[in-house]
Amino acid sequence: MRNHDFEPLPDYVEYSEEQMRSRSISFLEDMQRRRTVRDFSARPVSREIIENCVRTAMTAPSGANMQPWHFVVVQDPRIKQRIREAAEQVERDFYAGRASDEWLEALAPLGTDEHKPFLEIAPYLIVVFAQLHGMDPSGEPVKHYYVNESVGIAMGLLIAAVHRSGLACLTHTPAPMRFLNEIFQRPNSERPYLILAVGYPQPDARVPVIDKKKLDEASQFL
Repeated sequence: MRNHDFEPLPDYVEYSEEQMRSRSISFLEDMQRRRTVRDFSARPVSREIIENCVRTAMTAPSGANMQPWHFVVVQDPRIKQRIREAAEQVERDFYAGRASDEWLEALAPLGTDEHKPFLEIAPYLIVVFAQLHGMDPSGEPVKHYYVNESVGIAMGLLIAAVHRSGLACLTHTPAPMRFLNEIFQRPNSERPYLILAVGYPQPDARVPVIDKKKLDEASQFL
């Protein structure tokens, strides 16, 4: 086994307990304001902000540091229209028969249906692909490990970064999503993971009334 280079932990900042408590509360309160939005404004968003959000997602830990993700950031109206048309066809099939009654009942309070106008209205769509393997410098495939877990962590950071920037977002996962490989000419070794619509919410945007689990319902401290 070859030796690997190590370096001192860079840029670590230690805070006092009071600072830690204050920072943790501040971040918690900010994230508690986050809501999934379906009513987007077409108001332009600076590309620099989106780039910074993607860079934040790319700081995520990953299995063996393989970084098994690829981000396609879409602003072109023609491409967004193609994505919407393909996604809505998949969604029509879903709502018309593939979804069980139980599943449809669970979705009912959220008011979702096969119509996805946000895919064209939101100024940006971030399409995320999970890479099952990469390529080494000689062109040979390199297996990626813990792909779903790694990309899932990156998506959490991406959503938090979008919210922290003052924007709203919506995760969209039509199934199947292989039409995205065709639209973007991505290889079969990459699996579409999700579409993230990003932008400003409409001034009159409305969201469903929901509850989040309490701490003692979702965790235990031993």
